[in-house]
Amino acid sequence: MALADQFRYANWRDPGTLPALPKVLILLAAAAAVIAGGYMADWRDQLSELDAGQAAELKLKDEYKAKKAQAVNLDAYERQYKEVETTFGTLLKQLPNKQQVESLLVEINQAGLQRGLQFELFKPAQESAKEFYAELPITLRVSGGYHDMGGFASDLAQLSRIVTLTDVSVSAAKDGGLLMDTTAKTFRYLDDDEIQAQKKAAAQQKARK
Repeated sequence: MALADQFRYANWRDPGTLPALPKVLILLAAAAAVIAGGYMADWRDQLSELDAGQAAELKLKDEYKAKKAQAVNLDAYERQYKEVETTFGTLLKQLPNKQQVESLLVEINQAGLQRGLQFELFKPAQESAKEFYAELPITLRVSGGYHDMGGFASDLAQLSRIVTLTDVSVSAAKDGGLLMDTTAKTFRYLDDDEIQAQKKAAAQQKARK
């Protein structure tokens, strides 16, 4: 029987009498319906879980690679950490403590006098506390010669303690010399009690917010 005749003369009300091809098509349609129904009822959730599991697997693999790289470079990181600690300790030793600040101010004053400069203004301002150190700005106005002022700045840079000059302004003085206005900044490290007090104050301020 021709294929077209199998469909034309098929008795669809009695599936048992259907020719082979219509039966196969019916079985395929039934199987497709079962698959679609299973997907809608249960498989869709399972496939979503599978996708989520694959994404989680990729994330874990990336984390593993990152941790493996850190483990491989652990020795290098430890050496870098020790180098940073050493450098930090060296810099910290260049900061005076609270008792040494006064002698540092004297050194700054003597450095200017030894260069023949006259101090028109020498005014330490209020300290500004940072995380582990305090910054002390000193407003300076000195009069003298150009080369003497350059020597003074060089002398400050060579002190055993850190002193920087900022906001430097040079102008002509009435006596024919020069006036230099600047802010000298020095720093001191905070002792343990000061650090704890600062942390306590920061915590209280955060709690009030």
